[in-house]
Amino acid sequence: MPDSNLHKLSALGQSVWIDYLSRDLLQTGELERKMKEDAVVGVTSNPTIFQKAISQGERYDAQLKEILESGEDDAKEIFLQLSSHDIADACDLLRQVWDEGHGLDGYVSWEVDPTLAYDKDATIAEARRLHEWIERPNLYVKIPATEPGLGAIEEMIASGRNINVTLIFSLERHAAVMEAYIRGLERLVESGGDPATVHSVASFFVSRVDTETDKQLDALGGDATKLEGKLGIANAKLAHQKYLETFAGSRWDALAAKGATKQRCLWASTSTKNPNYRDVMYIEQLIGPETVNTMPEETLEAFQDHGQVAETLTKDVDAARKLFEDLREAGIDYDDVVETLEREGVQKFSDSFAELMEGIKEKRGALTPA
Repeated sequence: MPDSNLHKLSALGQSVWIDYLSRDLLQTGELERKMKEDAVVGVTSNPTIFQKAISQGERYDAQLKEILESGEDDAKEIFLQLSSHDIADACDLLRQVWDEGHGLDGYVSWEVDPTLAYDKDATIAEARRLHEWIERPNLYVKIPATEPGLGAIEEMIASGRNINVTLIFSLERHAAVMEAYIRGLERLVESGGDPATVHSVASFFVSRVDTETDKQLDALGGDATKLEGKLGIANAKLAHQKYLETFAGSRWDALAAKGATKQRCLWASTSTKNPNYRDVMYIEQLIGPETVNTMPEETLEAFQDHGQVAETLTKDVDAARKLFEDLREAGIDYDDVVETLEREGVQKFSDSFAELMEGIKEKRGALTPA
């Protein structure tokens, strides 16, 4: 399907990733099919995705029995053994993409325990462990962009590891994430390392911004409701503008001359939560080169079916800036919105991780003779 919408999107320089992974996806050949027919060149995963995959069906049961027979009883360790199997297999499947694209795409992301999000040292320790567990050049370890996470991101980049920075909601935090990446590269170079071997993406969440803002606008009522459904895209467009500014100029040029690559913007949370909105709006309005869009299955299928492909990311930037002013005048506190989203985002992933642990314990009970 060389003329499919997703292939056209890819031709404009935006990489198509999917935001889900399961053994079923791998063993049925569905991921390989999506690579061919839907231009998929990367995979992101999180505790919620694995919780659903492991709790449903029986594809994990045989390995789980083996782990239990080995004497392992810790739910988190069991989960890591189960998920590492899928992550490694996906990395191997996507390795050709990584090789042919010189490390631009072909990545699979594995997430640090989200309950460690506010503990810098524990995050660093776990990120190192995950990278050592799966020694693949196309593995991304995901670290949330909390304030303590910034130090962990810099440290991992400085040690030559690929990092997917997740749960970015605010322009200020995104700027800090890019700074952490650049500082990490500078430290790597100072220590004699090769920055060409290190890659990173900044996962900027989109639809959740509208969900929270729309709730507040709806409460205000009146003309304020006319501003609904706009901040998520405007926020992402301004983040991209900051990306263009940051990865330019003498400081970046010095790193680029040594082979360093830019930390691309990755648009995450791109499914439409409000049924009144166009189901592919978070794809169509954020199309541009040097970016990634990681999509859930229904969004991927919808865009393939009826998405409109055109470069939109650098359009209407002035209108995006004005929207921030209009929202402020309407009574929306942007800082409060993004702080709430970060806090809730970490909590949601932590809750999913807790559910995952409980699900593994239930499976363990079902598979262990009384």
